[in-house]
Amino acid sequence: MGIFFGGRSGEHEVSLLSARSIISNLDPSKYNLIEVGITREGKWLSGERVLDAFQKGATAHLQPVAMFPQAGDHHLYRLIDGQYHPQIHLDVVFPVLHGTFGEDGTLQGFLELIGIAYVGAGVLASSVGMDKGLFKSVLRSYEIPVLDHQLITRRQVEEDLEQAIRMIESALSYPIFVKPANLGSSVGITKCRNRSDLGEGLYEAARYDRRIVVEQGLERPREIEVSVLGNDQPVVSIPGEVVPGEDFYTYSAKYLSDSSELLIPAPLSDEQTREIQRIAVQTYRAIDCSGMARVDFLLDRQTERVYVSEVNTIPGFTQISMYPKLWEASGLPYTKLLDRLIELAFERKADRDRTEFHYRREE
Repeated sequence: MGIFFGGRSGEHEVSLLSARSIISNLDPSKYNLIEVGITREGKWLSGERVLDAFQKGATAHLQPVAMFPQAGDHHLYRLIDGQYHPQIHLDVVFPVLHGTFGEDGTLQGFLELIGIAYVGAGVLASSVGMDKGLFKSVLRSYEIPVLDHQLITRRQVEEDLEQAIRMIESALSYPIFVKPANLGSSVGITKCRNRSDLGEGLYEAARYDRRIVVEQGLERPREIEVSVLGNDQPVVSIPGEVVPGEDFYTYSAKYLSDSSELLIPAPLSDEQTREIQRIAVQTYRAIDCSGMARVDFLLDRQTERVYVSEVNTIPGFTQISMYPKLWEASGLPYTKLLDRLIELAFERKADRDRTEFHYRREE
């Protein structure tokens, strides 16, 4: 089994933390694990103790590797004397790549081309789940509650910032959240309470994506998260609540400080729990998700209304991440969770293999 980590996105470091946790919890008696690290420049490297090398920033001893987009060729090729030679045959790939070029359907499309089993959502769910603007539009079509938003492009920000701000202010009221459409781990997100904040937030988000989601904010909402697992018959965990140590659940609050608090289970009524779990499964199915996802909610303290915030098709797997913690609290230990994810990858591959791609005309 190949485990892929690192990558070209702004969540490179988070990917390494998740990979560390997954590798330490996989049963070595079941899996022959091949580590493949992807650099910030997109180079694939393998060899001895790849994750350690990436975390130490000492990768000179690692060897370039590749896979080729030929159906049925599941070999990992190693570069030797200027030529690639097949070295290891992989049965399944476990992508632990958060954000762009890993969680957005790009890697999934490549793995579909070669026809290998892989953990997690397919191309469609990965791409829709990653793009916050498109994701909200899909959920609206299913009448799943989401907050109002505007979609702004980098070009609009750069060519006429004032006009972009006026358009946003005519549709939304402060506080407003500005987010890159295709990124996670709260990278590039700004909470804006006035016009000055909004301008700065738009420029910050434009650093990370050409599409920017500007979302209606709530005053001190409760942040609820639910883990979903499965293919055509998904199951859902108990909900958990994040109590941010900062104004909202920023990158720093998630990974760099211990000021945030995770409440598992979330202090909700039975009715609220059932409703959030129902919407989580509905959201999962709306984008045709498979394998796994974490569905995040915002609960308005004043109205008690619940809104889907986003879905993470490759959620964090660090020791402090909500996805494995929620399953642990729901009776599924970390190691068993990883086993189940790999089983689901093979199940989805078997289902894909039943599809006919050649039209056979009846005589």
